Order: sequence, then structure tokens, then C-alpha cells
Amino acid sequence: MREIIFDTETTGFDPLTGDRMVEIGCIEMVGRIMTGESYHAYFNPQRPMPAAAEQVHGLSDRFLSDKPLFAHKAEELLAFLGDSPLVAHNASFDFGFLNNELQQCGLAPISMDRMVDTVALARIKHPGAKLSLDALCTRYGIDRSHRVKHGALLDAELLAQLYIELTGGRQIGLGLVDDGSAGRDSSGGGTRDLVRTRLFREPRPHSASPEELARHSEFIAKIKDALWLESESAL
Repeated sequence: MREIIFDTETTGFDPLTGDRMVEIGCIEMVGRIMTGESYHAYFNPQRPMPAAAEQVHGLSDRFLSDKPLFAHKAEELLAFLGDSPLVAHNASFDFGFLNNELQQCGLAPISMDRMVDTVALARIKHPGAKLSLDALCTRYGIDRSHRVKHGALLDAELLAQLYIELTGGRQIGLGLVDDGSAGRDSSGGGTRDLVRTRLFREPRPHSASPEELARHSEFIAKIKDALWLESESAL
């Protein structure tokens, strides 16, 4: 199954009060294996960046000033998302911003039925524990030493590793991929229209040949006082 792990960065906490999404990072997974396909974009929010938000993600007004509007990238983003389930940490926050941006463009919001929230998964698995992305990465030994500030694509990559752990662990991918071509189509277009194909192999023979059966009978005939003969005579 294809799934998209994603994260957003914003100007604040509430799109209903005018806050906007300024970055989105998406990681594609097929069968809980990261395929290497991703989508990443910055957006001009058309409003000043609050100092508190900039301290979190480091995205300044100057940096975002020449970035495209969300409306100019919306169709491209939707094409990448397809109809796959969307996985996020505290997913209602990210869905709220994403759907607000889509609605401002006159596009239909993404159904909440597609939402998978890793906070909810972690709460079931670790009741009472800290559920932040940092805390859960520490719990599962996921390296985040290169994470100086929040970044949508980096956080999505960390979340993808966490999602694997929350849904079965790294071992779930063992033995599922035959070679480096698995998970990609032959045209190099990624896995969005993936149809996995495998070479047909003739089944190996598992029964003895007539010659082998004859040699076995000759060998058995040479054995004296065989235990199985005693068992047959006692029946």
C-alpha cells in the first residue's frame, strides 16, 4: 500500500486566525518501505512571519519573499499525494493548514478519512509517555542529531522512521524486496502508478526420482534388524 508521510511549517497555530502554511515536506512509502520519492516546497505566506515562529523553523520574511504562492503549486502537490493515506504527527494540525490552503484556492479539502495520526498510534502503544516527535525518536533510537531547527522534509523523514517503528518495526521490510528495482516502475517515474512484477520461476522438484527411490530401496534392504520392522511386526 502506498502512503505519504508529511509535515508542514507555518506562521502560527491557527489557520482560522490568518496563519498560513509556509513549507510542506512529503515522503512516499510503499509497503512501509521508503521509496526515495519525495515532494518539498516553500510558499510565500503573504503576511509577516512572527518572531516566535521563525525561531522554530528559521524561515524568514526575506527567505520566503521570492517563493511561489501555495495556489501556484497546489495541483502539483495534489498530484503527488494522489489518493493515498496521509500520515502526520498531530495530524489534525497539518490537515487543518493543508485544507485551509486548498479551500483558499477554491479546491476541495482532503477527506479526514485519509488521516493517520502518529500521536494517536503512539498514545495507544505508550500510554502516559511523552509523545513529541523528539521524545519518540529518542525512545526508538532514531538519529536526529542533524536536526538543528524544524524543517518539513527533515521532520517527515524522521516521522517515516518513527511510523515504521510504531507499526511493526524495521524488520517488517526484510525479505520483501528482490532487488534494487523493486518499488520503482521501469520508466523511472517513481511508484505512484506502481505495479510490482516478478520473474516467474519454475518450482524446484521436491520428490525423489525413480532412480533415487531404487537406490534407497537397495540401501534399506542391507540394514539388518531394522527398528521399523520390529514396530510393524508388533502391530
